[in-house]
Amino acid sequence: MSGSPEQKIALRVAALSKRYGDQLAVDGISLHVERGDFFGFLGPNGAGKTTTINAIVGLAEIDGGSIEVFGHDVVRDWRAARRLVGLAPQEYNFDRYLSIRDVLIFQAGYYGLKPREVRARADELLQRFGLASKANQTFVKLSGGMKRRLSLARALIHQPQLLILDEPTAGVDVELRIELWELLQRLNAEGTTIILTTHYLEEAQALCRNLAIIEGGKIVAMDATAGLLRLHGRTSLTVTLDRAAATLPPDLAARGARVEGEPRMLRFDSLPASAIGGVLQRIAALGYAVESVETAQANLQDVFLELVGR
Repeated sequence: MSGSPEQKIALRVAALSKRYGDQLAVDGISLHVERGDFFGFLGPNGAGKTTTINAIVGLAEIDGGSIEVFGHDVVRDWRAARRLVGLAPQEYNFDRYLSIRDVLIFQAGYYGLKPREVRARADELLQRFGLASKANQTFVKLSGGMKRRLSLARALIHQPQLLILDEPTAGVDVELRIELWELLQRLNAEGTTIILTTHYLEEAQALCRNLAIIEGGKIVAMDATAGLLRLHGRTSLTVTLDRAAATLPPDLAARGARVEGEPRMLRFDSLPASAIGGVLQRIAALGYAVESVETAQANLQDVFLELVGR
């Protein structure tokens, strides 16, 4: 199948499987990422994330299924597929003896681009990522944050349409993490499709519009981030009544209600968001007036732990 710039699906993975000896690392997963999306691919260590990414970019052979990047099969049409993908890996693998400007120019050669064609692009990226003043320095002289920025710049040197980020903010401080978030959001707004893997779940919640969660080589959930939070998230509810609750009706107790702090406050630690209205109606039916209601929504970490069980 030949791709075109108008392909709406940036990445299509169908029944992908990959085995290492007796271990089935990826077990028939299917997913798709739409063009322009900011997509989170989450899972605990050993779940199959890196194996899937390696299959997408050609670092691992596929045992079963298929992968297409903007309509190009990564096995049959691998040259076109590779040209459309940029990867920023978690581990640094730069040539320590090249200047960082030459790192970018050298990388472009893997995609058939000539040095004279990419010098301006390299300088543009160094400027954009705050590395222009370090252009002639070697990788080993950069700070940790600068190395992260260089990894992103290198992944973008050939102007890919799909950018895959494997733990892009691992080991950086909070200030730099926020700075990188802003850079990634701008790239996405400019049209680059982004796939993010991260163990910082607040990062995924802040950046990703859609998510897939993998565990044991299988996709256990895939939806819009907001949809996953609504479907799997739990909400804590604190209700202040007009008078002390003499006893807790069995149906409210069964939902986890308890008296909190003072006799007029009922606390529910874990409710589906859809159940809150019914709880308030039940309280009113018992003859109580509700003076105040406080809720705290579950976050992605709560959802993640529920889905993967660890």
